Amino acid sequence: MSKLHFTTKHANEATVERNWYVVDGTNQTVGRISSKIASVLRGKNKAYYTPHVDCGDFVIIINAEKVLFTGNKFHDKQYINYSGFPGGKKEEAAQDLIKRRPEVVMERAVKGMLPKNRLGRKMYKKLFVYAGDKHPHTAQQPKEFKF
Repeated sequence: MSKLHFTTKHANEATVERNWYVVDGTNQTVGRISSKIASVLRGKNKAYYTPHVDCGDFVIIINAEKVLFTGNKFHDKQYINYSGFPGGKKEEAAQDLIKRRPEVVMERAVKGMLPKNRLGRKMYKKLFVYAGDKHPHTAQQPKEFKF
């Protein structure tokens, strides 16, 4: 009687297939859409997901200024930046940041859900966020991402 040997297939840079997806942020909740986008950037939507390999896809977010917050977060949530110098802490409410730089809200939400290491920084580079409904990535023929 012979023994069957099954080996786990691990993805690597040569075997990973990358797709482009476009996500419309209109009337989407920031946290819910961000967690799904972070999952796609990591590659968890693929059958050959390997934790130590960047198997994720490219994601384009359009209409970032039209995202929603639940509860009172639109007025109460504070985005904090610290320069590293004494007195260098700056706080800004979500409603002000969305008016000034709407892309940053989505970028920070997704970045916070990615791994905090070299691999996470590599995954984050595959995210593109735009305030309007136009993007310069039409040559990549991105598909619409369904939730």
